[in-house]
Amino acid sequence: MACGKTTVAQELARQLNCDYVDLDSFIFDREGRSPAEIITDDGEASFREIETLTLRDLLQKTSTRVIALGGGTWTIPANRTLVALHDCLSIWLDAPFELCWERISASQTIRPLARDRETALSKYEARRGDYPLADRTVSLNASDTAEALATQILREI
Repeated sequence: MACGKTTVAQELARQLNCDYVDLDSFIFDREGRSPAEIITDDGEASFREIETLTLRDLLQKTSTRVIALGGGTWTIPANRTLVALHDCLSIWLDAPFELCWERISASQTIRPLARDRETALSKYEARRGDYPLADRTVSLNASDTAEALATQILREI
């Protein structure tokens, strides 16, 4: 959460001159509710089901070349399988927790899975076991710009 996935995806798509989709925004457009609302109203398990179905449909029905996944998307094995089956290159933006927490704290975005520092840290640590399964890892810190990160990704692929 809050590592900069959407911002870097937008910049990467700009540099590639192609479309991008933020999966959470796509879910909102499709469901009429934000991921936070779905999680709050129906629970995380229900949201993860919707997320997997939406990712599947997105990968099958669009020509989008850059997709920003939600922070928990990659932790679901079925989602990793979908990404692999569609020959997608997956990139993990590895940000230190303190940077993510600083962004979460400063944001007006409601994050039911990160209501406080302890809960956010617990999610961060739990997810770190799955993230290295991505094809590439890009380490970042607070001084990195989206433009620099996108350029780095393009150099490495």
